[in-house]
Amino acid sequence: MNDKSERISALKIDREAATPSGSTRWWLLVPSVVIVMVLGWWFLLRPGMSAVLVETDTARRPPSIAAASSVLDASGYVVARRQATVSSKMTGKVLEVLVEEGMRVEEGQVVARLDDATQQAQVAVAQAQAEAAEAALAEIEARLRAARLERNRLRDLAAKNLTSAASLDSAEAAFDALAAQLDTGRENVNVALSNVALAKDALDNMTIRAPFGGMVVSKNAQPGEMISPVSAGGGFTRTGICTIVDMESLEIEVDVNEAYIQRVTPGQRVSATLDAYPDWQIPAEVIAIVPTADRQKATVRVRIGFLERDERVLRDMGAKVAFLGSEAPVELQQEVQGVLVASEAVREDAAGPYVWRVSGGVVERRAVATAGSLARERVLVTQGLAVGDTVVRSAQGELAPGQSVRTE
Repeated sequence: MNDKSERISALKIDREAATPSGSTRWWLLVPSVVIVMVLGWWFLLRPGMSAVLVETDTARRPPSIAAASSVLDASGYVVARRQATVSSKMTGKVLEVLVEEGMRVEEGQVVARLDDATQQAQVAVAQAQAEAAEAALAEIEARLRAARLERNRLRDLAAKNLTSAASLDSAEAAFDALAAQLDTGRENVNVALSNVALAKDALDNMTIRAPFGGMVVSKNAQPGEMISPVSAGGGFTRTGICTIVDMESLEIEVDVNEAYIQRVTPGQRVSATLDAYPDWQIPAEVIAIVPTADRQKATVRVRIGFLERDERVLRDMGAKVAFLGSEAPVELQQEVQGVLVASEAVREDAAGPYVWRVSGGVVERRAVATAGSLARERVLVTQGLAVGDTVVRSAQGELAPGQSVRTE
């Protein structure tokens, strides 16, 4: 019996000997904690998670010295001072359109013809009426000549007491009546000729001509469509054949903030740049300042005329202008050293002006030298940047050297 009890006791597990100490259990958790920390660190610092969202700008070469000498910058559009949508004076059906977009036309050139069958018939009727009136006038003139002869004969006979006074009075009255009819006949002829002229004018109106020389920029009607000088209900009637723009009347209109309008004067030199040709500097000047302000936008409209004409300038093109100061050079095509960047990209502190240059997705602080005021839209950077460099214009977080950045 005792032998069995001893054997059963030998099978029990000593829990104190099998369980490690507290310090031993802590070291078993270290690898797990390290793995979690490494994964968390990688998750937080993986590319794109800690990058600051920024708006960038690209440094570009200024097309002329005007970029550094302007007193005010503005943007606007090329507009035509002289343009017209050519229509007809009368409602009619279009027979043919003789112009296409991009075609140059001269003043008086035929651009379209309308169906003129009715007008031709009216001309024929008016001419027939005029011929009838002229024939009636010729008949009255013949009768008047006969009445004049009869009156003169009776006067001679009355002087010799060979006829009665009543006969002479009757001849006189007949002559006067025919003379009055002659005046009426002449007026009828004039009225008939006027009707002919009106009918011919209506016929001529069925041929539509260019009011001035220019470029056709749109074709609005096709053969078979109805055209009218006024808009008709239903949308089936055209109100114009084509639109013609006088390319010699192109100018730039810009809206200048009324707070800076004192910097603009009539005749002031302007350097204009088209958005389509950013490296082409166009000499221009202020034509006029429109004497009214827009209370909604707090701006004043300024008209700017080109000093040089070029076929590359088209209506409705976007344009940027630099109003030059009195010290601006006459020649605008001189090369200048430096690049243009947005004024927001240039920052200043105790060390001087600097920019955040973006390279490889990270930023670096770059000290720069500028020319001109930072209050303008773009600033000329003379040192520290090269053409094509990308700089931070605005950032949605703090920047530091080596900071990762991203753009939308």
